[in-house]
Amino acid sequence: MQEHNPIIEFDKVPIYQNENLVLANVTLTVNKGEFVYLIGKTGSGKSSFLKTLYGELPVNSGKAMAAGFDLREMKTREIPLLRRKLGIVFQDFQLLMDRTVSQNLLFVMHATGWTDKKEIHKRLNEVLAKVNLETKGNKMPYQLSGGEQQRVGIARAMVNDPEIILADEPTGNLDPETSEGIISLLFDISKMGSAVLMATHNYTFFDKFPARTIRCEGGNILAHN
Repeated sequence: MQEHNPIIEFDKVPIYQNENLVLANVTLTVNKGEFVYLIGKTGSGKSSFLKTLYGELPVNSGKAMAAGFDLREMKTREIPLLRRKLGIVFQDFQLLMDRTVSQNLLFVMHATGWTDKKEIHKRLNEVLAKVNLETKGNKMPYQLSGGEQQRVGIARAMVNDPEIILADEPTGNLDPETSEGIISLLFDISKMGSAVLMATHNYTFFDKFPARTIRCEGGNILAHN
């Protein structure tokens, strides 16, 4: 982790879902290459905070910066540019089940402006190798285990070499051993320079994979070192 190299900076930001105040006065900093757990009960605001980071929920007051974007001043047309600097990993994988692993990644690459076939092929192989799926590119998602499907989801999130990866309960549907492999992979990604913010209910990994925790509780975010 690089000290004092913030990639996410919030200062006194209230977060609303529709008209309802979900989190008050969110103040926190996440540095480049840092791994952070985001914890709290269901409904405590974890997902709302993540939605603010990728531009799905607006910021109307306070200071909110992510990957070089001012979330408060950001125009709607700039949201796709922000999202190119983010990778998002979901609990339910959200793969396109009628396409191969490679085609799932190609779909994202084409949607985010990749055109050079050589570069596309090179990047595709790189990200599949990073998640240990280099031999699975021609498989359909239903031919893979749950853990492998989540690795495809992580590969998809890594395609654009994001500055921040947001992982929303990425191990929620996986058994403990598979979950451990996914967290280990996300830790490795953070060491490569992407900040990883992982929302989770599962605290059993904290001893083996210690990192800073941010807790959503009682309408507030509490950052612990």
